[in-house]
Amino acid sequence: MSEYIIELDKLTKKFGDFTAVNEVSFSVRPGEIIGYLGPNGSGKTTTMRMLLGLLRPTFGSARVLGFDIERDSEQIRPLVGYMSQKFALYEDLTVLENMQFYAGVYGLGDSASRERINTVLELIGLTEHSRAMASDMSGGWRQRLALGIALVHQPRLLFLDEPTSGVDPSARREFWDLIYTLAEQGTTIFVSTHYMDEAEHCGRVGIMFRGRLMAMDTPDALKQTYLPGKAWDIDADDLLPALEALEQTPGITQAGLLGDRLHAITDGDAHDAASLQAALVERGVADAQVAEADPTLEDVFVALAGHGAAQE
Repeated sequence: MSEYIIELDKLTKKFGDFTAVNEVSFSVRPGEIIGYLGPNGSGKTTTMRMLLGLLRPTFGSARVLGFDIERDSEQIRPLVGYMSQKFALYEDLTVLENMQFYAGVYGLGDSASRERINTVLELIGLTEHSRAMASDMSGGWRQRLALGIALVHQPRLLFLDEPTSGVDPSARREFWDLIYTLAEQGTTIFVSTHYMDEAEHCGRVGIMFRGRLMAMDTPDALKQTYLPGKAWDIDADDLLPALEALEQTPGITQAGLLGDRLHAITDGDAHDAASLQAALVERGVADAQVAEADPTLEDVFVALAGHGAAQE
């Protein structure tokens, strides 16, 4: 028996001449929270749909819960939960009726389904809203219901495809609290996202770009490996001229706008705060204020995407 819940070996999917997923290989151990990070169109959903047996790979192989995704897809599906980007809630049913319907789809008997539905409703915080119509619920509550439906049959492995897309920041935080709770209960979670800050919450993160898995490791390890320099935040009154000056400064590998300030990565120890400020003053940005910052997964993604684009 394999020690891995998910195993991919050069998994590839082509649609005509377009390669959506290009020789992706990785493995997932039980109980992990794996983040699959990348922009829309990078191959995240296509990978997930192949692992669920919903798409046939062009070549390569994968196993989920010990089953081959091509030969044994019918055996995989009852053992996993899947929350798609646009989950098919029944608008004219209540929360409870949606849960009861999907419990029946998964073959739960009446007694087992009642007990399990009550447990899941309590977990996702919808016990007091069980009679609410799905059509009347906010985006955050609908996402909770969609998660509950994916959990109703007690899956060992949960696939979440962009689960917080379109919900407010508060609902996103609450949703991630639920994900942590599920992981603590032993569920393995594979979650795709294009939110860089969300990926920071994962045990390991795979970064996808144009169908390729550019890297996969813990957030801290990714930063240490792909950002050998330091990160800096720069305040200035006129950000665009300051950005132009920053891009012209030797020793800067990345520079861009970050909210109401600039954010930059230096090459190794090319600068400290004083030398970077002096370089900006020399280029006409007299009011620049420089402070060392924490590197982010967005910095890692920019570095890897630039490297990936250069190879093409």
